[in-house]
Amino acid sequence: MKIRARTSISVDGYVATPSGWPALTADPSFVSGASHGFPEFLADCEAALMGRTTFVPALTNDRWPWPNLDVFVLSGKRPSGTPDHVVVDADPARLLYRMRAANRGRDVHLVGGPRTIETFRALGALDTLEIIVLPVLLGGGMRLTESLSTGAGLAFERERALPGGSVEIVYRVDARASEVPGRADGWVPASQR
Repeated sequence: MKIRARTSISVDGYVATPSGWPALTADPSFVSGASHGFPEFLADCEAALMGRTTFVPALTNDRWPWPNLDVFVLSGKRPSGTPDHVVVDADPARLLYRMRAANRGRDVHLVGGPRTIETFRALGALDTLEIIVLPVLLGGGMRLTESLSTGAGLAFERERALPGGSVEIVYRVDARASEVPGRADGWVPASQR
C-alpha cells in the first residue's frame, strides 16, 4: 500500500482558484473523473483519505465522488449527512492506523489541500506527491508551497505529458526528511545557514 497525493497546480503556482475550487476545474480540458490521468490513477486505489474541507462539498454533490473507494476523513466532528461507511477521526495518526487496518493491499489517494498533504507527510505517511501542472494562470487562490516545507524530502521520479497541455510530475517522498531541517542529504540553502 502506498499513500499517494495527487493534486493539480496552475502554472503560476495555485492549487485552488480564488473561489476555493481545485485548480483542475479551471482547465478547459477538464472532464470530471475522465481526464488528466485520473481514471488510471484511481484504478490502483482502494481508498480516499482527506480533510474535512475537501470532504464536506461532496455531501451535496449530485453523485458520490468516490463510489468504489473506502473513504477516511480527518475531522474533529462527523459532518452532518456523512454516510455510515465513511470513517471519520480527529487524530491523523489514529486515522492512519484505522485506514491501514482496513487496507486490502491497494493504494490510497490522499485528496486535499496543502494542510492535509503536509499533515500526513509530516507523519511520514506520504509515499508520492503527484502534481499535474496545468496550462492555466489563476492569478490568485491557495498555494501548495506555503504549507509544504523545503525539507519535504521530495525526489523527482518521473514526468509525462497529458492531453490538453498538462504535465504530470511525480515525486517520491523520503519519510526520513520530515525529521531533518533542509534536504535529506543535509544540504541547507545559504540563506538558512
